[in-house]
Amino acid sequence: MLIGRVIGPLVSTVKHKKLHGAKLLLVQPLSLDGQPKGVPVLTIDSVGAGVGEKVLYLIEGKAAQDALGRKAAPVDAAIMGIVDAVDLPGGAR
Repeated sequence: MLIGRVIGPLVSTVKHKKLHGAKLLLVQPLSLDGQPKGVPVLTIDSVGAGVGEKVLYLIEGKAAQDALGRKAAPVDAAIMGIVDAVDLPGGAR
C-alpha cells in the first residue's frame, strides 16, 4: 500500500460498464514525511474519501479489483483507507 493525498475528482460520462457508479479520484503520491513525489494516479474510491484527505491506496490491478469487488473491471489503483495519522520513529509526522 502507498500513501497519497486526494487532489481532485475525475468525471467521466462514458466509461466501461464495470465502472458505472464508481467514484474516480486523482491521488498525489506522498513520501512518508508528506511531501509530493511522482505523478498523480487515477484511483477508484472504496471508502468515501474527499479532496484534501490523506489516503492509503494500492496499485495492483488484480488486488484492486478484488478489494473493490469489481472482478474483470479495468482497474489499476484503488483507495483502501483514509489516514488519520502517520507516526514515524523520532516523532516526525
